[in-house]
Amino acid sequence: MSDSEQEAAWRRVDLFHPTPEHQLLAESLREFVSREVEPQASEYDRSEAFNLPLFKKAGDLGLLGVTLPEELGGAGMDATAAVQVMEALSTSDPGFALAVLAHAILFAQNVNVNGNEQQRKQVLPRAASGEWVCGMCMTEPQVGTDVLSLRTKATRVDGDYVIDGVKTFITNGGIDDQTLGDCFVVYAATDPGKISSFLVEKGDPGFRLGQKWADKLGMRASFTAELVFDQVRIPGSRRLGEEGEGTRQMMRNLEVERLTLAAMSLGIAQRSLRVMVEYANERKSFGVPIREHGQIQRYLAEHFAAWRSARSFVYDTARQIDLFSTGQRVLADAAKLVASQMAKAAADAAIQVLGGYGYMGEYTVERLWRDAKLLEIGGGTLEAHHKNLTKDLCRNPALLD
Repeated sequence: MSDSEQEAAWRRVDLFHPTPEHQLLAESLREFVSREVEPQASEYDRSEAFNLPLFKKAGDLGLLGVTLPEELGGAGMDATAAVQVMEALSTSDPGFALAVLAHAILFAQNVNVNGNEQQRKQVLPRAASGEWVCGMCMTEPQVGTDVLSLRTKATRVDGDYVIDGVKTFITNGGIDDQTLGDCFVVYAATDPGKISSFLVEKGDPGFRLGQKWADKLGMRASFTAELVFDQVRIPGSRRLGEEGEGTRQMMRNLEVERLTLAAMSLGIAQRSLRVMVEYANERKSFGVPIREHGQIQRYLAEHFAAWRSARSFVYDTARQIDLFSTGQRVLADAAKLVASQMAKAAADAAIQVLGGYGYMGEYTVERLWRDAKLLEIGGGTLEAHHKNLTKDLCRNPALLD
């Protein structure tokens, strides 16, 4: 290949759809979001209910196992595909997107990387199809960002483990007020200072649904609950990996979680910009479309530039993320730090451009504004990202090269 041909090939590289498979996924997502997700979004936000039929349709389309092996029911795709899914869903219904993320990334991708062959064969086909609704249990009533101080304990009894504790703010903790989710990755202390992870299933004696967290600010279409573990006895075969490996497993999964939460931010910002542009073209003030006013121009231009910059950063990070390794915290933290703040600012600007109409539910941006706030908290607070990035950069200044 000549130099000119190489340059032409390089210029054709699409960061957002690098292969025909990614392009096909993008087209499928556009159709699914338009046909299935958008019509129900406002209703399920208002009712604070989880849309189980829609979730199963996402499973039928392959969205719940996009990173899982094909032989286990997944699509066998990469981190870029996971970003595409979360971005697209979040242009319409970030609450539903969060439920998909908790299931597909925090649970299924977690088991895919950390489970053994038997566990993967038993669990992943059910997760990929949507037969099961799954999640991950890390946060506790007294333990949030400081995850290594968790109090839930798993005690060895003969060849089994007995789990005691309470987990809270668990996405997909239940399907409705009476029904638990089906299966969870649960982090618990096995020795002082050591954490292990386990698979706990609905129907395990002593495992029950606590309070539902209702009247949330945003992400209302995801079911958030407290889960109680009261002498829950499970076989040792349900431990993921070796005892004490939970911390490493947790941190590796957090890197992918933060990347996909950043992708959700992109979707929120993109929809906010669309609403702003449409309204600026239609609405007139002082005899001209409001796009002619300098302050409106500033909102549109600056937030488009911020969105496009963050989108390139997030997709470039996805390009470099290896779903089966660790050590990618710097990029994942930085991508979420930038994108989450960008999304909230874009939604805020959209409300400002629309004025009183933006404050009402009809134009969607007030819901997006509410949803965006969680992305500055969940999966690592802004302050946690500041701490992590400072620590990593000061330890290894070569990251700046």
